[in-house]
Amino acid sequence: MKVKKQLAPKQIEILVETLKDRFEKNPHRHKEIDWSNVQTKLIKSPEKLWSLQEMENTGGEPDIVAYDQLKDEYLFVDCSPESPKGRRSLCYDREALEVRKDHPPKNSAIDVAKEMGAELLTEEQYHELQKLGEFDLKTSSWLKTPDAIRRLDGAIFADRRYGRVFIYHNGAQSYYAVRGFRCCLRV
Repeated sequence: MKVKKQLAPKQIEILVETLKDRFEKNPHRHKEIDWSNVQTKLIKSPEKLWSLQEMENTGGEPDIVAYDQLKDEYLFVDCSPESPKGRRSLCYDREALEVRKDHPPKNSAIDVAKEMGAELLTEEQYHELQKLGEFDLKTSSWLKTPDAIRRLDGAIFADRRYGRVFIYHNGAQSYYAVRGFRCCLRV
């Protein structure tokens, strides 16, 4: 059965208000972006609103961090201080989940992101996010892993410690209570 990826009018109203409030409280993340343009675009994108609600429901605190003028797209990214609570203890992808024989996690980061209609942050996006604040001081986040690394059964993740960002590697089948993932969504 396919999940209906649309919010009720009241849910839309509450979500848009939540996003607007976060937008106004964090102007350093989106200089020179006008909220009214964002809101117009959001209202015309019911599936994107559903995805943003999923990001919100799992603790991501999505906010706008960039605008692509050529594509006329706003980039929403999880801006929660730590990796979202509702997206932790996951291995990297379906393949890793299937090879994990002992104590497999409930799901994988890639599958959950796909179900949400979003994507994992790339290494570059993660570095850009860290320029806007200090994130993952106690947790870590899976990142979109280059194919060459994934073919060798690895995956990458990142965090911030000692005042700098670290990118690490791990077996894709590994999972930890303090490792989750951050999403990005283009609207």
